Amino acid sequence: MKVTFKIWRQENRNTKGAIKEYKVDGLTEDMSFLEALDHLNELLVLKNEKVIAYEYDCREGICGQCGVFINGRAHGPHDNITTCQLHMRSFKDGDTIVVEPWRAASFPVLKDLIVDRSAFDRIMEQGGYITAKTGTAPEANAILIPKEVSDSAMDVAACIGCGACVATCKNASAALFASAKINHLNNLPQGHPEAHKRVQEMTYQMELEGFGSCSFTGACEVECPEGISITNIAEMYAKYTKAKLFG
Repeated sequence: MKVTFKIWRQENRNTKGAIKEYKVDGLTEDMSFLEALDHLNELLVLKNEKVIAYEYDCREGICGQCGVFINGRAHGPHDNITTCQLHMRSFKDGDTIVVEPWRAASFPVLKDLIVDRSAFDRIMEQGGYITAKTGTAPEANAILIPKEVSDSAMDVAACIGCGACVATCKNASAALFASAKINHLNNLPQGHPEAHKRVQEMTYQMELEGFGSCSFTGACEVECPEGISITNIAEMYAKYTKAKLFG
């Protein structure tokens, strides 16, 4: 395969960036998208040019580090996958592929395709944990949890914190991310002691980080690689109202 990559290049957050074009040959449809970028970087090394900076770790759709816009869509053209799970068979020989970093004021560009997502970490620091001392793993049936509760908690616990929800939202809202983390713990009995405090402090930190408000357009749900539903946002706001009244 031969494709033309148009990739955002930016030295750091204080410099202006621009799209740069690269014609790349020698690709195969069995390559993952990140392997194609690896191949491009190898060619740049041979030309004594600066390689393209991009994030990855597991390359299995778990860590959430590899997120980029591909042809204007978060993680590429398919639903419910991450960038590292995308393969070149999704494109045609001769295609032009535009690759850009997440676009959000709360996710400043560090270099090329890498953005600073530490705002998510600071939200988690405000309540993304339980205060109970866990010790060793408890017996599985020591705390009885209804199946529908455990299922709902597991569904939102699948959030990998990739930031696609923020990047694709017209308001750059982090409501889907925050609601997943809040509902995951608040729905389980282990998270009940600090439930009111958690929802108030995590949503407050979300506002401090400069994320926009949710207007329920649903773009975040569409682009979420784990398919987390926006009903979680409504549930989070209901918990927030309850916490303000009774917390």
